[in-house]
Amino acid sequence: MASCKALLLLIITFLSSLFFLTVHSTADFHVGGEEGWVVPPSKDEQLYNEWASKNRFNVNDTLHFAYKKDSVLVVTDKEYDKCHSVHPMFFSNNGQTAFILDRPGLFYFISGVSGHCERGMKMIIKVLDPESPPQSANQTTEHNSGTTEMASAMSTATFVLFTMSFFGTLFA
Repeated sequence: MASCKALLLLIITFLSSLFFLTVHSTADFHVGGEEGWVVPPSKDEQLYNEWASKNRFNVNDTLHFAYKKDSVLVVTDKEYDKCHSVHPMFFSNNGQTAFILDRPGLFYFISGVSGHCERGMKMIIKVLDPESPPQSANQTTEHNSGTTEMASAMSTATFVLFTMSFFGTLFA
């Protein structure tokens, strides 16, 4: 009977510790869905920006561009507006481009084929800032930060002890 209680205690401790973990994952996005990175029909200049607005992008997510006889360029906002870049920050024309969003902020993509950007093959991606816990004014000093960490650890320990006590009474 004592080994069952010990096993139960171990399982409860493990499950309660999972409660406090945060999981960070990345996502893969196929630009333009099934159609891929193609010239939009009927000069729909907002096709790719509309696609982008339906998604949430985070740091380390990957954009996959599928295309034929075209290219993908990452450019500045001014180059995006002009639909032209002499020195892009990124260039690929292999037909299957994977681009990792490596920082928060805005990324500007255009086609490098003459006339395609003007016909709507351009897109702005906004990558969200990594989530961080909100801080109140009294947590700005190092001393208060340490106090907060200790209080958080104590609340975790209290939760674990309460859970163990609750289940311990069920099996006693």
